[in-house]
Amino acid sequence: MRFLSVLTLAAGLALAQGNPVDDRIYDEVRRKMANDRDVGGGVIEVIVKNGEVTLKGRVRKDNMKAKAEKIARKVKGVTSVTNQIEVRLTP
Repeated sequence: MRFLSVLTLAAGLALAQGNPVDDRIYDEVRRKMANDRDVGGGVIEVIVKNGEVTLKGRVRKDNMKAKAEKIARKVKGVTSVTNQIEVRLTP
């Protein structure tokens, strides 16, 4: 829970400094990943700056990593995606 709280705080600070387009992209990427049955179980941090999305964190399977990137790329306004997600079998 502590890790989630830190991510929530960091995300809140990033949003406060961001622009409205980046804020919308962030919200949409997070929502779509959370609702996806393949990706929803991963711990993924989303960073958006000027339409460029960076994905960080850990997932259990390769297909989860690939799907997260695919979801982010499909969001309107995204200009590029850097996928730094690690695949680990154990948390």
